[in-house]
Amino acid sequence: MARVFIISNRVSVPDRTARPGGLRAGGLEVALRATLKRHPCVWLGWSGEVKPQKDVRTRTLPRSGTQYIVTDLSEGDYQEYYNGFANRVLWPVLHYRLDLAEFSRRDLSGYLRVNQHFAEQLDKVLKPDDVVWVHDYHLIPLAKALRDRGHDNRIGFFLHIPFPAPEIITALPNHERLIPTLLHYDLVGFQTDGDTANFARYLANEHGFPAHIGGAHSIDGERTMKIGTFPVGIETAEFATRARRAVRSDFVQRVVNSIPGVLLIGVDRLDYSKGLTLRLEAFERFLVACPQWRRKVTLLQITPRSRSDIHEYADMERQLDTAAGRINGTYGDVDWMPVRYINRAYSRTGLAGLYRTARAGLVTPLRDGMNLVAKEFVAAQDAEDPGVLILSRFAGAAAEFGGKALLVNPYDPESVGGAIARALEMPLAERQQRHAGLYTALLRNDISEWGDKFLAALAPDGFGDAAKPDRSYRESGVTSAA
Repeated sequence: MARVFIISNRVSVPDRTARPGGLRAGGLEVALRATLKRHPCVWLGWSGEVKPQKDVRTRTLPRSGTQYIVTDLSEGDYQEYYNGFANRVLWPVLHYRLDLAEFSRRDLSGYLRVNQHFAEQLDKVLKPDDVVWVHDYHLIPLAKALRDRGHDNRIGFFLHIPFPAPEIITALPNHERLIPTLLHYDLVGFQTDGDTANFARYLANEHGFPAHIGGAHSIDGERTMKIGTFPVGIETAEFATRARRAVRSDFVQRVVNSIPGVLLIGVDRLDYSKGLTLRLEAFERFLVACPQWRRKVTLLQITPRSRSDIHEYADMERQLDTAAGRINGTYGDVDWMPVRYINRAYSRTGLAGLYRTARAGLVTPLRDGMNLVAKEFVAAQDAEDPGVLILSRFAGAAAEFGGKALLVNPYDPESVGGAIARALEMPLAERQQRHAGLYTALLRNDISEWGDKFLAALAPDGFGDAAKPDRSYRESGVTSAA
């Protein structure tokens, strides 16, 4: 039976003591859970360990029917591939932040070298009928590295973050060397139709492909490459159950009892793409415009630190500390702080309970591939008395939620502040009606089917069952706006 090789930057290896299929909370781990259960899988990627070059090794760890192949990185590889090109170049460019990109040829060389290393490890174990599914921006050239080694397996790629317009991506130094390596995949998937359209426009502008790509396109007359939209969802019913149970936990009750009035919640990794300083400014505008809500509402902003050794992130952390302190110093009192800004991570169960208690969820990234916090917030709500989702129009989730969430422009703090006031004053009937529509959208795109839809589209006979009319999957058939 053909195996599915899942390739990603990091690998989440379950503890031996974990229940079968147990995975730590995380977007990719949750997204792949059903695939790991339904198919014989091998998951390969970085172990998370950085070692001297002489100590770098690759090892195989069997767990609950899945093989995990983890490989270490040397200090040079880590700095050039991960901290360098992946996170100082690709991450900002793909999030439309050209001003933050710091390109160096050394980092690009390290990025390509680590992709070659991953291909070498795959080359040792890959069989002709195995299917390869590569995840995210860290591994864009991996298919080419495998093709160069003679592998003609079905290879798919899914980008979990945005793919920007051609006018942005062509500003990436050496884009003409890197982005065309995606043509070596049999299927390239994106989160939204907009991302798919941007890739189609790039191929049209730079390589003369038709701007309208439907189904398959011939590559050198020998192979076909397909592109498609596969929005990631969550395990809706399971998460709703988790929230119902978690709201009674000691942790959630302690938080609720410590907050006067109602709760607003934001949960975001510390990253400039999340628009956090503008979000705090919007909350301050709300407090100025609506003084009647002072002492009656608290913003709980949970922001675990990430990539702290990159200076932009350290600068942003200082800015957020300053903004939260200013707001609390100006409007707070001894028994009420308008902003609770927390730099630590909590379990998905704990967060589910907090989502359920919140009157509104603030999900206002400047640009996001999907943003599963928005979906988890909706799933966690009590349908009889639901909170309101305030959602950036630049989050991928807006494509599914636009009609029922309060869509906002995160660059306009005054309008976001107005949306906060509207959410807090929204009548129960309207909140129920909006939540019903959002929850229905979640059920249409449950994560339990996501992996199978992608793998069906990757099959040689085309998009297969995945092409059935369904908002949770759309074959690429978008036309360039150019």
